[in-house]
Amino acid sequence: MGLFNRTHKPDQIADVVLIGAGIMSATLGILLKTLNPQWRIQIYERLDKIAAESSDALNNAGTGHSAFCELNYTPQKEDGTIDVSKAIKIAEQFELSKQFWAWLVERNYVSKPEQFINAVPHISLVWGEENKQFLRQRYELLLQHALFKGMDYTEAPETLKRWMPLVMQNRSGEEQFAATRMSMGTDVNFGELTRQMLQYLDDLDGVDIHLSYEVRDIERTADGRWEIKVKDLVDDENHYCHTPFVFIGAGGGSLPLLEKSNIEEAEGYGGFPVSGQWLICKNKGLIDTHHAKVYGKAAIGAPPMSVPHLDTRIINGEKQLLFGPYAGFSTKFLKHGSYFDLLESIELDNIVPMLSAGIHNIPLTKYLIEQVRQSPEDRLEALRQFIPDAKMEDWVLEEAGQRVQVIKRDKEEGGILEFGTEIVNAADGSIAALLGASPGASTSLKVMLDVMNRCFPEQMKSAVWQTKLIEMLPSYGKSLNADPALCESVRARTSSILGLNYV
Repeated sequence: MGLFNRTHKPDQIADVVLIGAGIMSATLGILLKTLNPQWRIQIYERLDKIAAESSDALNNAGTGHSAFCELNYTPQKEDGTIDVSKAIKIAEQFELSKQFWAWLVERNYVSKPEQFINAVPHISLVWGEENKQFLRQRYELLLQHALFKGMDYTEAPETLKRWMPLVMQNRSGEEQFAATRMSMGTDVNFGELTRQMLQYLDDLDGVDIHLSYEVRDIERTADGRWEIKVKDLVDDENHYCHTPFVFIGAGGGSLPLLEKSNIEEAEGYGGFPVSGQWLICKNKGLIDTHHAKVYGKAAIGAPPMSVPHLDTRIINGEKQLLFGPYAGFSTKFLKHGSYFDLLESIELDNIVPMLSAGIHNIPLTKYLIEQVRQSPEDRLEALRQFIPDAKMEDWVLEEAGQRVQVIKRDKEEGGILEFGTEIVNAADGSIAALLGASPGASTSLKVMLDVMNRCFPEQMKSAVWQTKLIEMLPSYGKSLNADPALCESVRARTSSILGLNYV
């Protein structure tokens, strides 16, 4: 039980090693320990705090990704049609996460759900006739699906003012707007959720969490197990742990560690780091006036994490208002990383994919350069698209988190840049890593189930594991979108447990 007790040193043998103390490791750790209580789990985190990188509230570009308002999840094709398949997929996965969190609350594994999840409406806002047509078409398509029941659409000025008074105040009557709204949207503080989940894990026999321990190497041993070399950053000592299974959930730090494993499946993967900044409101009057996550359309070439939004969040029990994120470029893979991270990640097998991806993503490179060169006046101009009379003295600029977009081999292009998450695992399932970013944390439960299906296929088929999974997740193995009655009952139940007052 090493979370607060540094006298406990890492075990030399473990059944499971989890690298990174974020939402992914916390989720996988609880799943595996529940399904096999006898397993010994070691968790290593290079920082001295839990969830201080990608899972932290201010580092996470979007909290509560459920595809209700994120327009980049419903792309418009060249022929004008809109593809809503990704939105449906993400909405389904977010509901699975909510079921898992409700199960944790129900058993008192985590407490006070209002500390990590709260009801905040999700709004998509567009202006201009072409964008209005897009939003209307998107709304009509999504409304046909059970997961988007309750979505509202309006172009009426009075309704818009009621939904988002701060955004609509002092607008000229000449501007034309349209918006959709999902009142059952949520705000999730993944940092707080992760800390509560890992506190529960740390209190269990056979689980130890080690902070300020950095994994320096991962090598396959002659018996097929993995030897993990770990540096105690406080005592400046090396430790070794042997295990049959390793999960690398270290955010931007996952790629360098995956490369150290030398598994064949990792060849050709590279990373493209994207940094970010927030404008955080310090005017309580403005904060109290706004209560919604309002998403606009991304600029051409912008990465998904940079979709502009005016975002109500509940952090440490206090309501806050953020705008952004403004994207940028840094050679760091982690917010608390090194400027040499990008250079050190380049290897012979990924040089071509990385160069090819760069050549084919010139608009993204141009966009990031423009973002880096932004002045305070440029940032204020972007904010004024959402708050017409915004004043810079009401806002303070803060660093957001670091994201590493996946670059992978492609037969036709040489290399492509992927916007999303990607699981890379050895053929024998003994090691897996999670690469990429959005939607990330919001779909953590489904992503970790995918890891388990790849790495523990026989156990996942067993009656014992199947029974336990169904107990955790009432819709496990079923489609909520295909079964409106099940969708309704599951949402009502999880909302009641999580205090979300679903109607």
